[in-house]
Amino acid sequence: MSSGLKLTVKLTCILAAAVLSTSAFAHQFSQGDIKIGHPWSRVSPSTAPVAGAYLTVTNSGTEPDRLTGGSTPIADRIEVHQMTLDDGIARMRPLPDGIEVAPGASVELAPGGIHLMLIKPNQQLIEGSSFKATLEFARAGTVEIEFVVQRNPAVETGSGNEHGGHGQ
Repeated sequence: MSSGLKLTVKLTCILAAAVLSTSAFAHQFSQGDIKIGHPWSRVSPSTAPVAGAYLTVTNSGTEPDRLTGGSTPIADRIEVHQMTLDDGIARMRPLPDGIEVAPGASVELAPGGIHLMLIKPNQQLIEGSSFKATLEFARAGTVEIEFVVQRNPAVETGSGNEHGGHGQ
């Protein structure tokens, strides 16, 4: 085999692996007008009292909806939380009324802002694993999803902000 052909074969294999690994993490779920894009959770130590989880919610309907929380077999409950910075100090607070998703809008739940908090996880979240959860919406009802456990790409590349110690 010529060196040019060997290089082409290697590049094709690398490209195929990249496409397959990306598609494994690109997953969506839906219920009625609500679409959930790429739910993921951060890797956690075995003794973490909480863990952060993230996703994008899109409302393609004509009425607002509200993400109010959820449940999962691997934690006591899922709450909607918000991180804010007050005088350089990160503060977490639950949003008991959840977060509204306006008609035709998307809301990103991401590290450093509004996110989902897994309260009292009963297992360590290990990179590459996944777990099922049920999200609760005021109008759409429940949406069954699956979170993929991964490292935060924004933090790994230095372009994002840490989660204030939660779930890390």
